[in-house]
Amino acid sequence: MRVWRAARRAVALGVIAAAGVPVPTAVAQSGFGPGNRVLLDAHNAYPERGRWADRIDRALATGTPIAIEQDLFWRQRAGSSQYDIVVAHDKDALASAPTLETYFLQKIRPSMERALAEQRRATWPVITLNLDFKTQEPALLDAVWVLLGKYRAWLTTAPRARTPAQVSPLTVGPLLVLAGSNPAQRARFHDAVAVGERLRLFGAIPPVDAPGNSDDERESNLFRMTPAQLIAPRSSNYARWVNFPWLVVEAGGPTHAGTWSTADSVRLRRIVDRAHAQALWIRFYTLDGFAAGDGDGLNASYNFGSDAAVRVRWNAVRAAGVDFVATDHYERFQNASTRRR
Repeated sequence: MRVWRAARRAVALGVIAAAGVPVPTAVAQSGFGPGNRVLLDAHNAYPERGRWADRIDRALATGTPIAIEQDLFWRQRAGSSQYDIVVAHDKDALASAPTLETYFLQKIRPSMERALAEQRRATWPVITLNLDFKTQEPALLDAVWVLLGKYRAWLTTAPRARTPAQVSPLTVGPLLVLAGSNPAQRARFHDAVAVGERLRLFGAIPPVDAPGNSDDERESNLFRMTPAQLIAPRSSNYARWVNFPWLVVEAGGPTHAGTWSTADSVRLRRIVDRAHAQALWIRFYTLDGFAAGDGDGLNASYNFGSDAAVRVRWNAVRAAGVDFVATDHYERFQNASTRRR
């Protein structure tokens, strides 16, 4: 049985005075806890150097619930001492990068306001925002914390407990925000929050330290590790998910993957089951299969080589109950899911 599938469903109403919007004050985790939903995680859903400006619209057009990734940098304004949180993949693309607030938060405002008006809480969170911090400046982390505070009526939150081991129930809002595993993020987004105040976003457990004298050797050893070795800790009050490259399932990752086998399926399912047993959401990145006209700007290292090859993996992650499936092929992933129902 999936962890949290039989969680209590006690829901009460509260009001965030600053926003004047009713939000739930207790969690109904059986609807969205680990192992309950398989979501498209729209990989790199933002423009870069003036290209791919339609990615967030394409992602949102596939429907909700959905997860969307945004990569963050801290950019100084030209001729000013002020900085902005901007969305970009590479440091040399910052000049034209949009801000997180204007590009993402304002874009999803209609979805958030509709969700709050309809109060269909069984569908919440309708959007999961996956923040990939490309740099870790304290000022950037502070600014993200403050920015999320402006939109706190949307957020899935939890009270900061005295220790991370004391896992507080989540207050479910229409937006769930996930951060990474970097210690600086935990220090700002958890440790610096006063006991009893609300956590606004949640991190990943630390990555496993695989043995090896080179990146290639460490990656090979990741594939050889057992699920219990890959995922040792349980979730904490702050760290509630785990993030893996596909190479922990198939040696070498997408570009070295062969024919999908029963052994591959068993390993995938055991890793996913281990994450859920530890009360963690699990994400895999990035499952692509380039097709004609669908490869522009995408990372070749994520390519399984064909549409047929990636669809086999998409079917496998759905069957295994992977919570967040990162891919650059938003429509194809969702269409494949619809056809299988």
